[in-house]
Formats: sequence, C-alpha cells, structure tokens
Amino acid sequence: MHQHRVVVLGGGFGGLHAAQRLRRAPVEVTLVDRRNFHLFQPLLYQVATGGLSPGDIATALRWTLRRQRNARVWLAEATGIDVEGRRVLLADDALPYDTLVVATGVSHHYFGRDDWEARAPGLKTIEDATEIRCRVLAAFEAAEREPDNAVREAWLTFAVVGGGPTGVELAGAIAELAKQTMRRDFRAVDASRARIILMEGAELGVEVRAGTLVTEISEREVRVRSAEGEYSIPCRTALWAAGVRASSLGRTLADGAGVELDRLGRVIVEPDLSVPGHPEIFVIGDLAHFAHQTGEPLPGLAPVAMAQGRYVASAITR
Repeated sequence: MHQHRVVVLGGGFGGLHAAQRLRRAPVEVTLVDRRNFHLFQPLLYQVATGGLSPGDIATALRWTLRRQRNARVWLAEATGIDVEGRRVLLADDALPYDTLVVATGVSHHYFGRDDWEARAPGLKTIEDATEIRCRVLAAFEAAEREPDNAVREAWLTFAVVGGGPTGVELAGAIAELAKQTMRRDFRAVDASRARIILMEGAELGVEVRAGTLVTEISEREVRVRSAEGEYSIPCRTALWAAGVRASSLGRTLADGAGVELDRLGRVIVEPDLSVPGHPEIFVIGDLAHFAHQTGEPLPGLAPVAMAQGRYVASAITR
C-alpha cells in the first residue's frame, strides 16, 4: 500500500503554500513546476527597472522544501490531466495522484492580438523583466545619440498599457528611474523629461490616459482610441500590463472533467475549492474562480493564493 499521493501543479504562492502545509500529513507530496524556483512576482517590476536583480526575487523550490521529508520536486511541464485515470500527463512521463492541486496561474492576454507580444512584452517571468529592463535602458541610450528631435522624443516616450497593479507599479518605477535615478546620467538628453503614459489608472507622476483603448502597436508608435477620437502616440517602447489569461490546464480540466470556465478561462470551483464532481481535484490561486462570498471572484493576489493553499492542505489532511 502506498501513502496517499498528493500532486501539486505549480510552485507559485498557492502551490508552494499547499505543499508546505502538508509537511506533517501522512501523504506523499510531489510538487511539479516547469521552473525549479519560486518567483516573488509582486517585485518583478523592480527587476524590470533595475532596482533588484533576478536572484533577489527567485528562490529554489528544492531549497525551500529541503527539510520536508514527505515532499519532492519534479522539474517538468504538465501537458494534460487524465481525470478518469487520476494521472498528470507530462511531456515524457505520467504522474499518478490520489489528490491533485492545480495552481498553474495565468499568463498574458492580448485580447486576440498575440502579434503585439513582440512589440509590448508583458511582465510575468524573470525573462520578461530582464527583457523590459533592456528595452527601457536601450531607449535612453538611443535617445542620447539621436539627432532628430521628434525621434528622440519617441525614444523618451514609454507607453504602459493597463492600469492594474502591475501597470501602475511599472509606470511609477520607470518614472522614478527617469526623473531621479538617471536624471544626471546623460549629456545630450534630459532623462527627467521622459514621458510615461499609462493608459488607465491613478496619479503616479505619469501621464494617465483613462478611457483609452489601444488599437495598434508598431515599432514606432502606439495607436489609441478614446472619446477624443483615434490618434497615434510616437513611442519606441511599449509595455503590456492590460490583462491575463488562465493556464491551459483550465481548458484541460473543462474537457476532461466537464468543469465550467469563466471568460478568462479560470475554473469555477466549489466552496471548498474542489472541482465539481471531482472532490479529489482542487484548483487554487489565479486559475481558480471563487465567487461564493460576495458574488465577485477573489482577486489574483498572492495573499489569496497563500490562504487557499493553506486551506486545501488542511482539507487534504482532514
């Protein structure tokens, strides 16, 4: 007889907390993630603007769980879920489970314009953050050598699409970088005169365009539409923070277990965070649509995922 096998998909806030809370339970925990480190996503914007290095916000999952004797870490990517067979399908293997916790989160959502991703990178991974940092710093360097005033102003214009937490923090950090950190670093340009345009949101020392929809992003400009009509903003650096889309494992669960998804692809869960009809499967974190308290889904924030991870671990232990 084997011990009760708990498989946790995703080493983010929800998945990691669920695994840790099972440390005294009589179960065998396998944490599966396609990256071997836990990423503190709320501070990615600091890496994107040079305030922190990637190592400051990434911790090895194996190190975190090194003293938990009933836990192991698999570096792998889940490609599907065999609900009836109770197996997680991997690219090169299959992992059986008695209880499954799905905490694979969300990714960028370009609302049908995935071609914009190359022009306006989002901010979800270490690679995203370092790419944004390179683009922001390269823009100032290009402006320093640009003789044409109009082109120079375009290089010094930064458009952040999306006024949620990520967009607001990123816009504010770029403003701080330009107007304080690098204010005296250049000779031909005044970095403090950089324009940071946030398409929606609150005052943060940046130019806010509320009620503004982006219609096109190209290498040299961002086209927008508002109550004033449609117009273009000359801009060489555009960044994306406007929306998210659920992990593809949500669709896998919908196909395999008949669960209902919301418009973002999140799994609509029961009050105990389980999947309807399958009490052995839990979905937590950003992938879960939980609206049983107020009628509105809980926000995709780290404290929510951590609390859900703790609750599911307690439920499994009981």
